This record gives sequence, C-alpha cells and structure tokens, in this order.
Amino acid sequence: MEEITNIKTISEEYFKEFLGFLPDLLGALLWLVIGWWIIKIVVRYLKKFFTKRNHDPALTKFLLTLANGALVVLLLISVVGMLGIETTSFIAILGAAGLAIGLALQGSLSNFAGGVLILLLKPFKLGDWIEVNGISGSVKDISMFYTKLNTFGNQLAIIPNGELSNENIINYSAEEKRRDSITIGISYDSNIKLAKDTLLELLKEQKDILEDPAPAVVVTELGDSSVNLSVRFWANIDIFWDCHWYTIEEAKTRLEAAGISIPFPQRDVHLFNHSKESGQ
Repeated sequence: MEEITNIKTISEEYFKEFLGFLPDLLGALLWLVIGWWIIKIVVRYLKKFFTKRNHDPALTKFLLTLANGALVVLLLISVVGMLGIETTSFIAILGAAGLAIGLALQGSLSNFAGGVLILLLKPFKLGDWIEVNGISGSVKDISMFYTKLNTFGNQLAIIPNGELSNENIINYSAEEKRRDSITIGISYDSNIKLAKDTLLELLKEQKDILEDPAPAVVVTELGDSSVNLSVRFWANIDIFWDCHWYTIEEAKTRLEAAGISIPFPQRDVHLFNHSKESGQ
C-alpha cells in the first residue's frame, strides 16, 4: 500500500512538472512551425531578389543554401533555448564538432572555399570555354566542390575547385572578339611581297574578319627551311574558328596558285671522303 502511495506521489509530481513544462514545450513547437514558415518566405524572397538582378545561377543556388542552413541553425538554437536548455554549451558543442569535422575534411573544405571564390569572383561562367592544367572545355556545371567541363571530344572533366582556384585559367569566352595568329612558311626562293599581298587579300575578302583592328601579314622568322609569315586577324568569338579553318585551307590554295611553294622541313647533307683527303 505504501509503495502504491509513493508511486502515486511521484506520478503527481512528474505530472505537475509536465504541466509546468507544457507551456514552454507548446511555445517551442509553435515557434518551430512559425520559424520554419518564416524561413521559407525569406528564402523565397531572396530567390526572387537574385533572379531579378540576373545573378549567376550557381551563385544564387549557393547563397540560398547557405542562407537557409544558417536560418535553420538559428531557429533550432532558439527552440532549444525556449525549452530551458543552456544554449551556450550547445553552441560550444557545435563549434567543437565543426572543428573536428573541418580537420577531417581539409581537402573538401579547400574545394568548398575554392567554390566560394569562383562563384563570388566569377573568373568564368556556365558555357564559357576555359583551359586549366592542360584541360580545356566548356563549363557545364559549377558546384560547391567541383567544376565540370565538357571537353572537345565530349568527355566530362571533373576538376576540384580547390585546385581550380589556385591555377592559371585561360578563359577563351571572356571577350567578344579574339585575335588569331597563323604561321605559314614559304620557301626562300619565293617572293615575300607577293606572298604577303596574296594572304592579305584573302583576309580582306572575308566579311567575318574585323576591319578594326586591321588584319596583317608579317615576317616573324627566318627558319631553317622556310621564311615564316604570321597571318593575323580579329574575329568575333562565335565565328572565330570558322575563319581560322577557312584561312588555313584557302591560304595553301592561294599561295600555290600564285606560284609560291610551302616547303617541308629539309636538311642538306654533305659527305666527305676522309680517306681521299688523307692520301690513302
């Protein structure tokens, strides 16, 4: 009988404590629901804000994810505080856990930091043709840890952002126009002025080659087997390669028609009879 009385007393005490804790619990749950709703509204507003200002899609996605994560963490900390749990120790535990995770994932954090730098500084954007570490291709995707390139042969190159942010990058799509320099060798017996005039006429005939800056043909080197001419012109980036390939093919045809030969590498070999020179 005494045990039943003790159990009843304990139950009543716990029930009273539960009733006293119930308002805090209901308030915390209510704030959790309201806070979650507010976070969704804030994230939706930020998404509209970035969309109206034509921000980079990858940067927008990263900022929205970061903002959503930060707001959720703050909401959870405030809910824990409403339940009467000491938030100072809770934050310290989160900090220690974050430090341990950071030490274990140094490489991933380096890639993450590189992704942040790429998205903020924008050395390239989706669709740009870039070259880095001997790998060139069109930028297909920029994530927080890796950048994906679609190469000329339609292979997928995945480059860590940590490495990408610390290497020299050539962005071939950054400017609207691009200069070409094609080296063409002619024989030493050929007329240099005629060759230059022929090539320059070829450049001026192409409507896609820009008149300003003006195209030019200059002698750049007296090589071992040829006089090397540099055919230089400017073209808009979207039709640059069409002009490049056409100029190379047509240059050979025009030079041959003008009687100018394009030599292949050759050597003059002289043989000496040493036995005859020594009188044997």
